[in-house]
Amino acid sequence: MIEGSKAVLCFGEMLWDSLPQGLFPGGAPMNVAYHLRRHGLNAMPVSAVGRDLLGAELLRRLRSWGVDTRLVGVLRKKATGTVEVELDKAGKPKFTIVQKVAWDEIPNQKQTLKWASRSAALVFGSLAQRSANNRLLLAMLLKAAPQAWKIFDVNLRPPFVEAKIIWGLAAKATLIKLNDEELGVLLGRKLIVAELEKAAREFSRKTSCDNICVTAGGEGAGLLLHGQWHWEPARKIKVKDTVGAGDAFLSSLIYHLIFRAQRPEYALRRASRLAEYIASRDGATPAYEISDEGDISAAARMQ
Repeated sequence: MIEGSKAVLCFGEMLWDSLPQGLFPGGAPMNVAYHLRRHGLNAMPVSAVGRDLLGAELLRRLRSWGVDTRLVGVLRKKATGTVEVELDKAGKPKFTIVQKVAWDEIPNQKQTLKWASRSAALVFGSLAQRSANNRLLLAMLLKAAPQAWKIFDVNLRPPFVEAKIIWGLAAKATLIKLNDEELGVLLGRKLIVAELEKAAREFSRKTSCDNICVTAGGEGAGLLLHGQWHWEPARKIKVKDTVGAGDAFLSSLIYHLIFRAQRPEYALRRASRLAEYIASRDGATPAYEISDEGDISAAARMQ
């Protein structure tokens, strides 16, 4: 079990999701940080916003949620990131991501590498690697945190998909989380649920990463952990939107698997229930509370 006071750094995009229901805070690394904080962990986004109203509001919300923002840069010449999100009938999102925004130029602040060196885990995705600045900074963070869990959250968002970068990051990871469609893209074939264990093992061999988590939406989720495959079937829910459900899943998995050292099947089950709850709510960061028994309920919070 890892000491709970150690930080989890979440590197990458921090933005606003423009959904049919309105503007919601988003960006996978920021969402992960939010949900880790709901679990009581010290989660720190490593990102950037613009010196504008949207950036100021993102920082205000993060601070009201108790998320440490000291590693978030505020850039004068770049706008805060935004994403247009269209939802299909099943609540599945299609993203249009604005380019050349603040999170494309995450600054290397004096304390960033220091925090990385004493972090318990470093979470990073593929989308933020679309800029050379961010690729260089992430390489520095990974080098500065030799003992931390390196958690690669694959987010394939066309046209920002470069195979060389994806495979390079995967080779440095301790744990890789991706969905079934992304796994199929990377392996070069369409997958069905019955093939996910075999595909996860193949992906593990190709990346030399022992720990692979594959989510499959309404079917369930699987975890290959040190050679053992675990599967948790999904429960039927009324979906509002699935934006951020995978980020909530990953946060819960990190908490239960890494920080609480609980059984993988238990960690997978708790992560799945949280993801389902988030998919039944609007936006990626609804307020909620989790009981010791794992029950999830809505909660009020400052906005």
